[in-house]
Amino acid sequence: MSPTELTWFKSSYSGDSSGDCVEVSLCPTTVHVRDSKNTRGPRLTLSTAAWSEFLGFAARSRTAADVRYVY
Repeated sequence: MSPTELTWFKSSYSGDSSGDCVEVSLCPTTVHVRDSKNTRGPRLTLSTAAWSEFLGFAARSRTAADVRYVY
């Protein structure tokens, strides 16, 4: 699939006014990530396995951060 054919989805954690926006395009064997403010700029392409590892890390890190700030 060429980059012009990718379907991009904005992260649910990206607000409309914050300026920190990430978009993701899912393909069968790769995941593409880009900055929504610079759609023609650099993109990160990951294997689906690497993306899964990243999501797991992010979820664990978020949970650990949430627990730290409860007290």
